[in-house]
Amino acid sequence: MKTKTISYITLLFAVLMLNSCDSFLDTTPKDRISDKLVWENQETVTLYVNTFYAYLDRYGIFGADQFSGNMTEGLTETMKYGSYVPGSRAGDANMYVFTPEQMSPTGNLLGAWARAYERIRRVNEFLVGLETYAKFDETTTQQFEAQARFFRAFLYFQLAKRHGGVILYRDMNLERNKNRSSAAETWNLIEEDLDFAALYLPIEWDMANSGRVTKGAAYAFKSRAMLYAERWQSAKDAADAVFALNKYALTDKYEDAWKGKNSESVLEYNYLVTEPNHSFDKDYSTFGEIINQGGSGTPTQEMVEAYESKNGQIVDWSPWHVAGGTTARPPYADLDPRFHATVIYNGSVWQGRVMENSVGGTNGRYMAYREDTYAQGRTTTGYYLRKLRDENLRDLVTFLSSQTMVEIRLAEVYLNRAEANFRLNASSGTVLADINAVRARTGVSLPPKTGLSGNALFQAIRQERRIELSYEGHLYWDMRRWRLAHIEYNNYRVHGMKISMSAGEYLYERVDADLQDRKFLPRTYVLPVPYSELANNSGIEQYEEWR
Repeated sequence: MKTKTISYITLLFAVLMLNSCDSFLDTTPKDRISDKLVWENQETVTLYVNTFYAYLDRYGIFGADQFSGNMTEGLTETMKYGSYVPGSRAGDANMYVFTPEQMSPTGNLLGAWARAYERIRRVNEFLVGLETYAKFDETTTQQFEAQARFFRAFLYFQLAKRHGGVILYRDMNLERNKNRSSAAETWNLIEEDLDFAALYLPIEWDMANSGRVTKGAAYAFKSRAMLYAERWQSAKDAADAVFALNKYALTDKYEDAWKGKNSESVLEYNYLVTEPNHSFDKDYSTFGEIINQGGSGTPTQEMVEAYESKNGQIVDWSPWHVAGGTTARPPYADLDPRFHATVIYNGSVWQGRVMENSVGGTNGRYMAYREDTYAQGRTTTGYYLRKLRDENLRDLVTFLSSQTMVEIRLAEVYLNRAEANFRLNASSGTVLADINAVRARTGVSLPPKTGLSGNALFQAIRQERRIELSYEGHLYWDMRRWRLAHIEYNNYRVHGMKISMSAGEYLYERVDADLQDRKFLPRTYVLPVPYSELANNSGIEQYEEWR
């Protein structure tokens, strides 16, 4: 969003915080603005609602609140973090895949409980104030409410995908001791809020309000949320509504799809060089870009081998699975174009440099897992992440990143609808049409999938989501909602490609990048109620899985 949209103004926070302070001596304070006065000014209310837009960043791929600053892909077969000691963008993900037993009500890096409820309360304060004091015209009032209710749904979604049923607050009548509502009731509130938002938000704002949530964003987010709720018809209908707007289109180039400010972006959060900004480029930089930093998490060999060939065929990687390695160059050049837009591999070009990613390399350097405490720009898999990075940002010492975060893009909506239709037993042709629309992107142009049904069709949906939406924060949560994590994320290890010089040519060795098996505990499909909530709320019950 534009500077004006994301400038949520320290002064406004001061006004709001002053207004919430208790004053038992003087019930008519003279040193702060009253509730009524705040709501008489449309510009002030606009600044108020702007504060909620920061939540997109907090729970986004560049934010800190999904997994304490780590990418949840580190909990899947697609990414390996290079450190073995605790820390954000260090060893946290490794600890959780090797010893998930350490997750508990007193310590949960995937938890979002306290902050989400703090933010929900802020949204509810806004909604109550809007209803009580605002005297704007009907359209203006409805658009303010629609924005706020979108963000309330967004916040409850963060809780529901972790817990199922949670405590529901629709207003400021805050019961001190209140139990959880059912999962169905929780998803009802999310759906109701998104329906309201979709009804009253405009298809497009004027230039002065560019970047605000729109009708398309509400429908698109609902298509995502209703997959988690297993409300397949609602998910399909919401996706249909996005396409019916005739506003969005896939970008020609896959590498543009996640950069924002284009036809595919349905909802995004824009950063500034000054601030707000983020450190993603610094954290995931290649060796040589910045001294002693970067390479925090890198794509795995499993992820690389997941790509089809550019002709849509399964690639045979067995020649590179041999003991002792081989000097034959891996078939990188023959892979799906999305691979080249996602992964920095040995021989690829990044920022004008031909990458080595090898033992002792200058432009990229390999480091065996546990060889050192931190990666410091080295890769434990032989690869680096290209996707989501800003190749034009070359001074990582002076500047932080301003790369846009795209929360929802049209390709996801296609794949959401494909899955919803599959669950609704629609014809395989209907399901494949959406999968193939994504594969047919001009810069990708993969052959269409045909003749699939049953489990093979579901596997095609899974495959397309893993590749198309890679590193955008979906895979781990998809595996949880599909109830496949305890099956596929148990007793396995991820691998890398160790590259070294042998007799004047590169030797490629597929190596174990974990050194121990990964685990997923079935009870962690539901995350626990935090101890702090249990200690202060006598009405709540812990989830059965954690009693």
